[in-house]
Amino acid sequence: MISAINIVAFDVPFPANYGGVIDVFHKIKTFNQLGVKVHLHCFEYGRGNQPELEQYCESVNYYKRKSSWIYALSSKPYIVITRKSRELKKNLLSNDFPILFEGLHTCYLLNDKDLKDRITIYRESNIEHRYYNHLAKSEVYWIKKIYLNIEARKLKKFESTVEKASMNFIVSETDFHYFEMKYGKLSNHFIPSFHEHNEVVIPDGLGKFVLYHGNLSVSENYEAAMHLIKNIFSVIKVPFIIAGLNPPEFLIKEVEKHSHISLIANVSQEKMTELLENAQINFLYTNQATGLKLKLLNVLYHGRHCLVNSKMVEGTTLSEICQVEDSVDKQIILVKQLMEMPIGLEDKIKRIAVLSENYSNIGNAKKMFEAISDLQ
Repeated sequence: MISAINIVAFDVPFPANYGGVIDVFHKIKTFNQLGVKVHLHCFEYGRGNQPELEQYCESVNYYKRKSSWIYALSSKPYIVITRKSRELKKNLLSNDFPILFEGLHTCYLLNDKDLKDRITIYRESNIEHRYYNHLAKSEVYWIKKIYLNIEARKLKKFESTVEKASMNFIVSETDFHYFEMKYGKLSNHFIPSFHEHNEVVIPDGLGKFVLYHGNLSVSENYEAAMHLIKNIFSVIKVPFIIAGLNPPEFLIKEVEKHSHISLIANVSQEKMTELLENAQINFLYTNQATGLKLKLLNVLYHGRHCLVNSKMVEGTTLSEICQVEDSVDKQIILVKQLMEMPIGLEDKIKRIAVLSENYSNIGNAKKMFEAISDLQ
């Protein structure tokens, strides 16, 4: 097994309160638990230094992410060029441990000739150009829509940089097949996201409401929330709660039109867990099947019924432990039925079995270590 590793993170991975950093933070914790020393390198742009990270890392290095609009004129993607750092390169060259690049955002140095003899690993979390194309389609502000479309084209071109990696760790089965087709000569491994849960804890009895949650500043999520309000939540007079970070004003105003729908903004991690546990149905909806939705794992580890559309579980092994339905009319019927239906013992046993097979943090960390060790 490897003894130490460099992890280059696109953001400061604490607090672990949104998808990407949840994967990074709990990966770090798991590596530490298994005795692997983590040298963390993270780009800071608003979250500040986090002493919490020091208890899990051998060293923590912060690099200021650049933010000037001038970087949007670069031929490289904005999310990549703004994370260019000479100090990062210097620190990576100060040891000979494997380097794990978290997301395409961090891969500026992947093609650097001074790292050509190092073990470098690309950790995929999305097929980024597809993700940005979907965001552009959902975006309501035209200036941001233009930016997202341009960034998508740059990301599609830059993606070939991953061919310089020693191996790739891919977050979903759908993305794995994409990488096998496009980069079949590389060593590709299906490793789902790391998460905060060690065991499945499903509350007994009936919950009180239907919950939708997500980062509401992201167009994918506020578009999903608006869809659910207009087509489902407004039709059925049961309590609905929408929760998440930084909701836009138009979403707030839409919720205010309905007395049985509530919006809870910028909830703490503790409050979100409480909402998941008290909900009878966790309704998750997306228009884009990219990566692995970590909020889906949160629901399955902590919540009762999980009602999703098919794109939410695409590329995962989770469809058999969710209620999967795309028809709005049938979703409405399911909401009415599930509000009166406790989770049965057989359902709990099945959920535990499915989650332990591919989504165990310890198991997936060991798979990573074995793959890296084979290269040493």
